Amino acid sequence: MTILVTGAAGFIGNELALQLLSMGSQVVGIDNLNDYYDVQLKKDRLARLASFENFTFVKMGIEDRTAMTALTDRHHFDVIYHLAAQAGVRYSIENPATYIDSNLVGFANILELARQQAVKHLIYASSSSVYGENETQPFSEHHAVDHPVSLYAATKKANEVMAHSYSHLYGIPTTGLRFFTVYGPWGRPDMAPFLFSRAILEGTPIKVFNHGEMERDFTYIDDIIQGILKAADAIPERSIKPTVNSPASSDAPYQVLNIGNSKPVKLMDFICALEAASGLVAEKIFMDMQPGDVPSTYADVALLQQKTGYLPVMDIQSGVDAVVKWYRNYYSL
Repeated sequence: MTILVTGAAGFIGNELALQLLSMGSQVVGIDNLNDYYDVQLKKDRLARLASFENFTFVKMGIEDRTAMTALTDRHHFDVIYHLAAQAGVRYSIENPATYIDSNLVGFANILELARQQAVKHLIYASSSSVYGENETQPFSEHHAVDHPVSLYAATKKANEVMAHSYSHLYGIPTTGLRFFTVYGPWGRPDMAPFLFSRAILEGTPIKVFNHGEMERDFTYIDDIIQGILKAADAIPERSIKPTVNSPASSDAPYQVLNIGNSKPVKLMDFICALEAASGLVAEKIFMDMQPGDVPSTYADVALLQQKTGYLPVMDIQSGVDAVVKWYRNYYSL
């Protein structure tokens, strides 16, 4: 079995590729190594995969149709894990074109690849950000997601709609995973766990938005990876039953699933956990909410648990301890 992992130099994609390779799968990883954040970190992640003979890396962007055609000519994929995307809520406000290219044009190219090669399952990254202005918590796949508050969120909802059309028209099994604030060693430098760790360890102030009145469903990377692999085995099938009027239901071989911890953590409690892990006290600058942000996220993971038995196990203090330990080792602090 040959598996395609897009975003193989990214946080989640790299961890997933490492797990798949360790299981003996033949993996082709692609990434464009863009400079949205530190390229050296991405290269160091890729170095973790280099020793596996069953790994092939191709540097390319998914929005490049010519490169995608060449990839299709060279390899036949049984399963696609699509983790590549232009990430970040705030960056989308300043650089919308990159989100259109990567998240919309690029995703269309991935769908075409899946159609042409009749893959057994396409698993792709959606996001909890699709819930937007929804105030009903915990967030459920059965809730409407019609009011995104950032272009990034809008592109992720668009991905789900595009996937449904391909599942309906061509019978391609697709699963969209709505990730909730993934953190852990080797994490993204633009996200709070990394930003706060760096600031605390370097003795610089941290920016605490919405004056600390925020909470996030922080989910540790190991729990996420196990959830992805379990979801990949739960291949959706076409149904002849009448569909329920719900975003989570369809007669196509299509599904969207929340993947989170289902235990929201207050931002100030998260900062306290970082202080405990580092043995240092953070200097805090309290600020207003940023455009495109939401005060709280909280995942209802009952559907994923029902389909796969998914059960996250990492507690927040242990997870934060691992982040701080990795950061100190990686940056030789």
